Amino acid sequence: MSLERARKIADAVLYEGYLLYPYRASSRKNQLRFQFGVLAPREWSEAGGSEHWWMNTDCIVEAQEKGKLSGKVRFLQVQRRIVELAEGDESDQFCAIDSMEIDGCLLTSWQEGIEREVAFEIALSEIGASERVIDFTFKHARDLEAVEGSHATPSARIVRDTSTIAGVIRVRADRIGASSIKVSVRIENVTPGADANATRDEALRESFVGAHTILSIAGGSFVSLTDPPAWADAAVAGCANIRTWPVLIGANGARDVVLSSPIILQDYPEIAPESPGDLFDATEIDEILTLRTMTLTDEEKREARATDPRAAAIIDRVDAMPPEMLDRLHGAMRYLRGATGELTPGATPNEVPWWDPGADATVSPETDSVKINGVAVAKGHRVRLRPGARRADAQDMFLEGRVAEVQGVFIDVEDRRYLAVTLEDDPAAEFYQWHGRYFYFSPDEVEPLENRS
Repeated sequence: MSLERARKIADAVLYEGYLLYPYRASSRKNQLRFQFGVLAPREWSEAGGSEHWWMNTDCIVEAQEKGKLSGKVRFLQVQRRIVELAEGDESDQFCAIDSMEIDGCLLTSWQEGIEREVAFEIALSEIGASERVIDFTFKHARDLEAVEGSHATPSARIVRDTSTIAGVIRVRADRIGASSIKVSVRIENVTPGADANATRDEALRESFVGAHTILSIAGGSFVSLTDPPAWADAAVAGCANIRTWPVLIGANGARDVVLSSPIILQDYPEIAPESPGDLFDATEIDEILTLRTMTLTDEEKREARATDPRAAAIIDRVDAMPPEMLDRLHGAMRYLRGATGELTPGATPNEVPWWDPGADATVSPETDSVKINGVAVAKGHRVRLRPGARRADAQDMFLEGRVAEVQGVFIDVEDRRYLAVTLEDDPAAEFYQWHGRYFYFSPDEVEPLENRS
């Protein structure tokens, strides 16, 4: 199950930025592509290229010598899809063009992505031995597809072309404690013969795109690098994660699978269940992208479908989306305490969102109070404001000595209490109360006053 989840998250990483709204090849934002996890040929990179040629993952494993580490290095390889038109009557002479239409079918030149995967295993009994080196090569390939049209249309073809790429994976495991191991995975692009003067677009044809690593352990457990146990602090500090970051994957608490991603993630990332499919832009909101896609004209959608099969799938999915599925994209609540297992005292699971005092009977800003200098201060009490010097907000310092009225006692996610107040002499106080706009002060920043009779 953890591996299945890892692959779903890894696919989102792999295709992040692959193609952006409005999903057309002619769109300027799709002229500069593949922003994450690009490993370019070493020769090109070291000659001043804009992309690096290697990345390194370090992680800590709790394990004895029995067990096995399995890994997969995954990336996209760029494949050029070139539309070519026959020149004159010579059927064997073709020239590349951006796009053309044949019998109502739009053909577009584009750079597609081919998924590549290289697997490896290392027995933990090999700890301390020389590093394991895995060489891999994907050979040049060229495919020709004739385009059949009516007799009135010119001859054309689609050429799909991939360059030879070569890489090295260096895996090493070293014991650093009685029951802990440091695992290192380094990925290098060593494609030979790279042109040092090539443009980035040309170098991408020989690059690894969206490169990442999935690691799984049998007979051991990974240590979280984001929130390590105290005993592992020194070991984690000694890890060198360069251009990638490993996080735990799976159900909360599982520690058998790690995804090392070129995009920084938190432990146990999830694909939102409300999301019906990939939009290749996880930094955006699904609802916004979906609504924007709905506004595309028929001609724009036609061009998007011709750009890439994955773009066509997005357009088709949006066009066929039922109203109830669109409603699901409008918003969802995630209850942190439900995720961590903590509950407000007296509450039952899955009933109490931590943030909503109206849904938690144990929290009532209208009636709750807090003791200050022996006085139980609650809504309606008058206080004098004494902002602490520790506060960085200059506006609060201007309120020094002002008298305010408490409008409620609130509790934050760390169970700290705060007073929501409005200024007593503020003519807009009633307006702020109506909108729920308050100043907030901690109990040690106010002095209780006698209420007016």
